[in-house]
Amino acid sequence: MIRTRHGSCHCGAVKFAVDIDLAPEGQRSPQRRPGQWYASTLRCNCSFCGKTRMWKNHVPSESFRLLQGADDLTHYRFGEGSIDHTFCKICGVYPFVSASEEAMGGDFYCVNVACLDDVSDDELAAAPIRYEDGANDEWGRAPRVTGYM
Repeated sequence: MIRTRHGSCHCGAVKFAVDIDLAPEGQRSPQRRPGQWYASTLRCNCSFCGKTRMWKNHVPSESFRLLQGADDLTHYRFGEGSIDHTFCKICGVYPFVSASEEAMGGDFYCVNVACLDDVSDDELAAAPIRYEDGANDEWGRAPRVTGYM
């Protein structure tokens, strides 16, 4: 079910709210946008997610609100530059990314699930996870080995 959750970086300079569904399959709300990206949390082995260990959940841009810390964010873009990776300038934590892709319904955010402050360990353990083989540009397929992700 979609619930408003709150998240932050490690030092608390950056705070956000997000309407997000972390429920297990069969208990989830209808998706706000079509597509596999919005159907579960994701772990990816691309060069960036592999190094940051990003555990992401896509949400439409209208489901995300930056509450505090815009001036405490620094930005990183690579490759085609279409994804804005944001980090807290103070503690270095990677709380979310933003991008716009027509195939994904336009503007969206990927929230780092590990940065959500009001989610229980049991909820995190039950959240559905889909694996992406971004290292081989096979985004719809899980890599052969996922245990390290």
